[in-house]
Amino acid sequence: MKKIGIVVKDQKETIEKAKELESWLKAKGIGVLTRQNIPAPITSKECLVENIPRAPLDLCCIVVLGGDGTFLSAIRWIQDTGIPVLGVNLGDFGFLTEASADQLFPIMEDVINDACTTEERILLSAQVWRDGEEIACQTVLNDVVVNKEALARIAHIRTYINDDYLTTFKADGLIVSTPTGSTAYSLSAGGPIIYPSIETIILTPICPFTLTNRSLILPDTATIKIGLDERDSNVFLTFDGQVGLHVTYQDSIVIQKAPHTIHMIRPPGRRYYDVLKPQLRWGGP
Repeated sequence: MKKIGIVVKDQKETIEKAKELESWLKAKGIGVLTRQNIPAPITSKECLVENIPRAPLDLCCIVVLGGDGTFLSAIRWIQDTGIPVLGVNLGDFGFLTEASADQLFPIMEDVINDACTTEERILLSAQVWRDGEEIACQTVLNDVVVNKEALARIAHIRTYINDDYLTTFKADGLIVSTPTGSTAYSLSAGGPIIYPSIETIILTPICPFTLTNRSLILPDTATIKIGLDERDSNVFLTFDGQVGLHVTYQDSIVIQKAPHTIHMIRPPGRRYYDVLKPQLRWGGP
């Protein structure tokens, strides 16, 4: 018997839709595992690097009901299992949750009948080293962000590519993102939009002191190493905006392409440009 996972946003309307989907699937003889997403708050007073258990391997796919934040949480649950995931937009933004609520049941019919296609997306792996010991390791779909917390002071972010010194970004922070994450924080900071199936890594400084510091597109084979200056304090490192921790000049951050990918279920007839146009309000006849 097939078994499908449901990740649902902690919101009344979304939970009701999840119950409706669960009943519909069970009526068709499909097993269901529902997981409610209650994100942990990231505060300046806590170190939050959460290690959640991996999704069961017997799931044929996972359906995410919510917004992009719920989708990112589901990706952290899937980890390296290779389970395909479908995002249904019941939140504010839908770059990742591409399907609309009225498409849910027709798409699920295709999923049950193995009639859906999937698109592969790369992930990034980020490690934090302190005194020769790994203190954190996370995998992200969107981005890894080094950012000042409060005071309007710039950070000094030493950046190396494959052990070659690139520059010291004097900026509010630095975003290292995947093509999937190019429409997230990186876009707000002036980064480019990259077609999500292209395998590359994007560096985007946040409000750089030097205006010639612009986004840099790197090959996906690059290893990025980041360090801070001794004078930098109150610097936070976040992973997909989900979890994070404080970092200091004693820490070394190493970011590279993860060894595994994720497989996103594509709604029939849905093109990436159909996602971009309404979200970015690109006009046209």
